[in-house]
Amino acid sequence: MNDYLEVLKKYATFSGRARRREYWMYFLFNLIAIIVLASSTAVLGRIGFMLYVLYALGTIIPGLAVVVRRLQDQGKPWTWIFIGLVPFIGGIWLLVLMCTEGTSGENKYGSDPKVSLNSADVLDA
Repeated sequence: MNDYLEVLKKYATFSGRARRREYWMYFLFNLIAIIVLASSTAVLGRIGFMLYVLYALGTIIPGLAVVVRRLQDQGKPWTWIFIGLVPFIGGIWLLVLMCTEGTSGENKYGSDPKVSLNSADVLDA
């Protein structure tokens, strides 16, 4: 849940890097919220539909931002997001990129989020 909230806090932050865990936790909680809100339209009618639409529109930008940061974790520029538009293979390729581990150490988009996370844990101990 913290990773989901972290993505929302970085609402329109397209710079930096995102770990796989951050992306997939955001994806999971977003999927659950969309399913719950979509099913609430059967109970609440128009109000449920409006909640669904507002949530969906409100999470487009953080969703794009976390995908861009995930690509940058692998050293790829933001323009790689358009690979998903290639018919048939593009979505699969983007899925593979979201599952692939990022580059170790620092790259041109920032420091390794795993290393900075682990060093913060050591400092707290």
